[in-house]
Amino acid sequence: MTIFNLPQDIFPDQKGYDENIIFHDYTAPVGAFKEKSILHKNAVSLVISGEKTMHFADKTVHIKDSEFHFLSAGNCVASMKFSGESVFRSILIFFDNKVLADFYIKYHSLIAKISDKQKTGSQLYVAFPKDAFVLNFIHSLSLIFQAKTDISAEMKLLKFEELMLHLLETYPDKIVSFQPPKNKGFDDLQIRRTVETNITNNISVEEMAFLCNISLSTFKRRFSDIYGTSPSKWILQQRMAIAKGLLQNNSEKPGDVYHKVGYENHSSFTQVFKQTFGLTPKEFQLRELNVSQ
Repeated sequence: MTIFNLPQDIFPDQKGYDENIIFHDYTAPVGAFKEKSILHKNAVSLVISGEKTMHFADKTVHIKDSEFHFLSAGNCVASMKFSGESVFRSILIFFDNKVLADFYIKYHSLIAKISDKQKTGSQLYVAFPKDAFVLNFIHSLSLIFQAKTDISAEMKLLKFEELMLHLLETYPDKIVSFQPPKNKGFDDLQIRRTVETNITNNISVEEMAFLCNISLSTFKRRFSDIYGTSPSKWILQQRMAIAKGLLQNNSEKPGDVYHKVGYENHSSFTQVFKQTFGLTPKEFQLRELNVSQ
């Protein structure tokens, strides 16, 4: 799987990617895809149409066009299945930590009042609903792109601050909670969070290592230290235990369980389940339901 470095890979001529704030009108390729991405800057994704799923170290998020999203710099795995109804399109605003710090310094008195009134946590990902202001904001950016002129640094900063100030007034606790990490090192607790968040997601061991920003060999070694076994063995055991629990519920159909425990298709799930329990999922469920009657 190709790794995309963002925003660098948006600029084939390698010009412009090092600016503090970058605006980009993004349209995803048509068709289902799955890709690894490294965000070298924080980003705002102003979704215009379509949906996709993004896997981060500590959570999985389903991005849709009724919301817009703040993403901290770091690693993610994105997947999308093209529905045929609409392509995925989003206006992206990339910004580095200095831009965010400068904003907090410039509007310190306003932010201090918010922090004094309520305790805010630290979030690497924050989603907001689209309101009338944001819809008009997106429209204004679309008009700028339609003009096909270079956007000045001053205009980019003005538009960034416009959005941020609106969020400070409308969703103060949520926007102040957006705090990109200063330290990218992952301790054991963070590795556990990555693994246990993604047990039932269609994420490979290699992709989990990528989300933790460490090599596959280092991930496997640290995983073994934490869990006392290999990643593939432990994850398989957990997925089978979850599948077993689901199949003991007569409202679950065996053909619907595979995707709930991270498998791409029913046949591979059935093969692993039978190797584990000696029965196919359907046979197992019939036996369990007959025993309980």
